Amino acid sequence: MTDLAPATLTLDLGYSFCPNDTFIFYALHAGRVASPLPVRERLEDVQTLNDWAVAGRLPITKISYRTSFEVMDRYVALRSGGALGRGVGPLVVAREEIGDLNGRLVASPGALTTAELLLRLAYPEVRLTRMRYDEVMPAVARGEVDAGLIIHESRFTYPEHGLVKLLDLGVWWEGETGLPLPLGAILVRRDLPGEVQRGLNRAVRGSLEYARAHPAEPMEYIRRHALEMSDDVMRAHIDLYVNDFSLDVGEEGERAVRELHRRAVEVGAVRPSSLPLFVEG
Repeated sequence: MTDLAPATLTLDLGYSFCPNDTFIFYALHAGRVASPLPVRERLEDVQTLNDWAVAGRLPITKISYRTSFEVMDRYVALRSGGALGRGVGPLVVAREEIGDLNGRLVASPGALTTAELLLRLAYPEVRLTRMRYDEVMPAVARGEVDAGLIIHESRFTYPEHGLVKLLDLGVWWEGETGLPLPLGAILVRRDLPGEVQRGLNRAVRGSLEYARAHPAEPMEYIRRHALEMSDDVMRAHIDLYVNDFSLDVGEEGERAVRELHRRAVEVGAVRPSSLPLFVEG
């Protein structure tokens, strides 16, 4: 990991092309809110951001909670900007109804995604093949896999591919735990000064508050990165994934993240850690 000198002028901020991320980070990117250090956008798909975090490439980045457990020695989560909630789970889809997923070949959007961890928790003997998230539904439709694990805007568009829903992993998680589902977090490097970490948390929260107060202003920026998504799908995406947990993870959100980490450790997916999960207020 490259050292950051105190005189560093700009932090590279990684987040995805998805409308929930571009909605949250628009004001910070556009300079509408104050930040302890200037930030420069680095937009990539979620699996690339996960891989970059494992490599320690960015000082502040959106990441799957599953991956955050892999990099706890170098990163800590902000309390703001993440994706947690109810009714927000990844879906398993197929061309037709099938039975038990154990032993079936399922396309996954990435080894370090929260979605794949949830599927492994629900079906320990599932077989997986991995590809970029927007390639999953076409692979299922072509019959190359038995089923596909879909995330992001795909949950709104899978019927257009002639697919049916087999399982909502958010419903499964909520039934198992009674807790909201942690999907993605915003991480900052632990070696950044505490006042910078806290300032970035305030900046991300302020960016979301600005977008909520001026909902029309970010739309051109969101549309530019939305992979030809319709405006209705963009708005549905934002409404689903941006909520009060995005402003602050809160006590219930923290419990949900700790439970996901505990279960991941229990099945041997990640190592245990006693480091703080979140930036201190």
